[in-house]
Amino acid sequence: MKLLIVGGGGREHAIIKSLKKNPEVTEIFAAPGNGGIAADATCVAIGATEIEKIEEFAVGNGIDYAVVAPDDPLVLGCVDALEAKGIPCFGPRANAAIIEGSKVFSKNLMKKYGIPTAAYEVFEDMNAALEYLKTAPIPTVIKADGLALGKGVIIAMTREEAFTAVRDMMEGGIFGKSGSRVVIEEFLEGPEVSVLAFTDGKVVKPMVSSMDHKRIGDNDTGLNTGGMGTVAPNPYYTDAVAQRCMEEIFLPTIAAMNAEGRTFRGCLYFGLMVTKDGPKVIEYNCRFGDPETQVVLPLLESDLLTVMQATTNGTLAETEVKFAQKHACCVILASNGYPTAYKKGFPITMTEEAAAHTYVAGGKLQDGVLVTSGGRVTGTTAIADSLGDAVKEAYRLSDGVRFEGAYRRSDIGRRALQALK
Repeated sequence: MKLLIVGGGGREHAIIKSLKKNPEVTEIFAAPGNGGIAADATCVAIGATEIEKIEEFAVGNGIDYAVVAPDDPLVLGCVDALEAKGIPCFGPRANAAIIEGSKVFSKNLMKKYGIPTAAYEVFEDMNAALEYLKTAPIPTVIKADGLALGKGVIIAMTREEAFTAVRDMMEGGIFGKSGSRVVIEEFLEGPEVSVLAFTDGKVVKPMVSSMDHKRIGDNDTGLNTGGMGTVAPNPYYTDAVAQRCMEEIFLPTIAAMNAEGRTFRGCLYFGLMVTKDGPKVIEYNCRFGDPETQVVLPLLESDLLTVMQATTNGTLAETEVKFAQKHACCVILASNGYPTAYKKGFPITMTEEAAAHTYVAGGKLQDGVLVTSGGRVTGTTAIADSLGDAVKEAYRLSDGVRFEGAYRRSDIGRRALQALK
């Protein structure tokens, strides 16, 4: 089987390494891929949002199955375009990907169908938003409506921060058109949990829960990033919480999307907050999370391609989705200065042992040498019987990945370990 993976980050590298385990897979192409992915797939110089070129390549190269991994091409209708050419895909069509593509859509969907989430208001007029903020409870959360590379959410701890966030989005255009409408919502408190779930639009099969570490600095300090590391499973996601999520959030979301004529197939990401009133939805993503994928897929014991095809074919109910009863930890190495300014082009070296457990997010080949090309450069994952051992092993393996100015947090998993006590 010939596969095409659309995307080029650490998440895509993890997906490709998992798909390679299937003996029927003969060739994997990645568009655009990256320098690290090139060790596991044939990279094609086509951007993830160049839908027509992706379509032409898939048809011209006899692709049997495609996996569209990032949010942008999903929202732009990459799955629709490929399916129109007879190429089956993993991922939602554009009319379902709107669940991530528009915060306003997803919040209104939850309100309409009684799915627990934070109270909110929507604004298209900046002055109206600023007026509302004069008396809104603080802290508050301000979200750009559209996609913003995972950066379109501001937690304002003071009223002044809230005013600035609204002005930056609606007048300053820091997120382009994505910020022309904003959602201002209640600040929820409690531990955060990420749950990725396979769905064929009928049944939901959740993956192992995970805990992301968003901020750049130890003890969750500093600026928000795309994620500096993850552990799985998340100790706050107990069996009781999982059952409530299935009954109150997961199945109702799938039913709501069906009722709206927007059947969702693929991976639906639930960003959850376990509040004193029970689990609530912070956000939906229409795809695998990054770096959650890097801890979740290594624990998958079932064949990934078989499960993906079941979401496409509507046969997920009869397909086993099994995860190892173990723990995983992923440690991200970032470029010094990320998430603001950082230098690129430093050679990346890895021991053979580290390379086997590392996913490359920001690397490119330059004269045959793998060099840094992004803020988050690599993610190294370890699996063990206990979370403590997984954390220790992930850091040990991460020591085998080197480049100038490499930075990592030293406390990935610490909060989860404290929760287990």
